[in-house]
Amino acid sequence: MDIGQTHRATVMNIPVAGSLLQRFFVSGGAAAVVVLAACCVAAAPNPVSGPKSSEGYQTAAAHAMLIEAGSGSVLFEKAADDLIPPASLSKLMTQEVVFNLIKQGRLKATDEFIVSTNAWRRGGAPSHTSSMFIPIHSKVSVDDLLHGAIIQSANDACIALAEGISGSESSFAELMTKRARELGLTKSTFGNSTGLPDPRQLMTARELTKLARHIIESYPDYYKYYSEREFTWNKIRQFNRNPLLMMNIGADGLKTGFTKEAGYGLVGSAVQNGLRLIVVVNGLRSEKERADEAKKMLEWGFHNFQSGLLFAEDQEIAQAKLYGGTKGHVPLTARKEVRLMVPRGSRDKIIARVVYSGPVPAPVQQGQKIGTLKVWRGEFVVLEVPLEAAESVATGSMPRRAFDAATELVLGLFRAGFKRL
Repeated sequence: MDIGQTHRATVMNIPVAGSLLQRFFVSGGAAAVVVLAACCVAAAPNPVSGPKSSEGYQTAAAHAMLIEAGSGSVLFEKAADDLIPPASLSKLMTQEVVFNLIKQGRLKATDEFIVSTNAWRRGGAPSHTSSMFIPIHSKVSVDDLLHGAIIQSANDACIALAEGISGSESSFAELMTKRARELGLTKSTFGNSTGLPDPRQLMTARELTKLARHIIESYPDYYKYYSEREFTWNKIRQFNRNPLLMMNIGADGLKTGFTKEAGYGLVGSAVQNGLRLIVVVNGLRSEKERADEAKKMLEWGFHNFQSGLLFAEDQEIAQAKLYGGTKGHVPLTARKEVRLMVPRGSRDKIIARVVYSGPVPAPVQQGQKIGTLKVWRGEFVVLEVPLEAAESVATGSMPRRAFDAATELVLGLFRAGFKRL
């Protein structure tokens, strides 16, 4: 393991998910790493036939990802970090911005926006794209526009929302990118609200799964819209374009997309036996292949994985070294229990690291974000969990701070000398 500037390590064994987890506390330097190594054994007999691990699964999709929604555990990924044109899948970002404004009280579902000439021409009937077919200069409520954007994938609805909120679609696209960064989507960029071809309109499969998970968790009242099979507006009845809703697999969302540049794509979610999975596929050749690949991946995930407990709620996961505090370390915990999806019958080796910048300067407040638990299965990071201080630690006395400063100075000189060797 590459631990670089290390000056202290202790080892202890803890039972986790039916196996032993070895914890190596490593601190020092500009970054500190705690390495947790385990061989995680799932004792489920008679696994379903088919691929025995995510690494062995095959899909025709050029880009794909499958996660468990509760923990964020990754079950499968393929070229998941490539920036790709998302087509109408990017409407999820448009919708999230609207949901968030409503949640903040800055927008009401009953507010009405006027459909401009631009929205009508570029997204309405003259555009020959997916549309609500709203007459020009009509007033439409935010709630109806959301139904149109979600169920009918209506481009005129998206443009009307964008112009009504930000004055222009380009300004709204900037808001989309800003909001994406706030949600931790570091790569996604947007040039419009619809997903129509634009060189600035780029997302990754990984960030689409993160966005879908956020929408499901944060907006349950609006997430219900994604499972509605049809929507009628102005006596025009249109059906939901998501093929998973009709497959009797527990699907209740989310979005399809297609352009010649992007191919056929889908962001879907389904629940079976209380377990929710989120799937992203893109770059497929037809509507049928899109539906088949998404369904196959979801069913593979449900049949071949099970949830295992890594850490109980409030259980200490690691300790971070402090600088200038009344204590030398602070325990780290997660906000809730940490679970990981593991292949049934597998003996895959699980490696976890707690990464933080240290030593952490005091004072530290209980609940303060300190680092991240990262878990690998094979070569893939399959879980990332924020960690926070389990308790508050006040600033230490002047002698204590002076001692810590002298210690860090000596260690800094040692590390510098070590690097030169």
